Amino acid sequence: MSSAAVQAALAGPIGLRTVLVVAFAPAVFGGLLTFGLSAVVWLLVLSRIDVSYAYPCVALGIVLTMLAGHLMLGEALTVSRIAGLALIVSGVGVVALGR
Repeated sequence: MSSAAVQAALAGPIGLRTVLVVAFAPAVFGGLLTFGLSAVVWLLVLSRIDVSYAYPCVALGIVLTMLAGHLMLGEALTVSRIAGLALIVSGVGVVALGR
């Protein structure tokens, strides 16, 4: 958050103005909207699928995050990380097949 308005708001005392300036900064506001949308989607999923089936699929977010870190940030994919990813994917697969 490097905008001048956010920097100025954070330099002063914390109050309602500071909260509003930071909350409506494009990056923070976009993140809040994305979080809200994901909550709505999650509730829609839970209304149609058993939580015991849906929740393990959330673990795939770990896989996607690690792959994104590797592809976008150049983070190393070590043997232990790849093995962990394989275990996660295998576990989700077992849950999906057992449905």
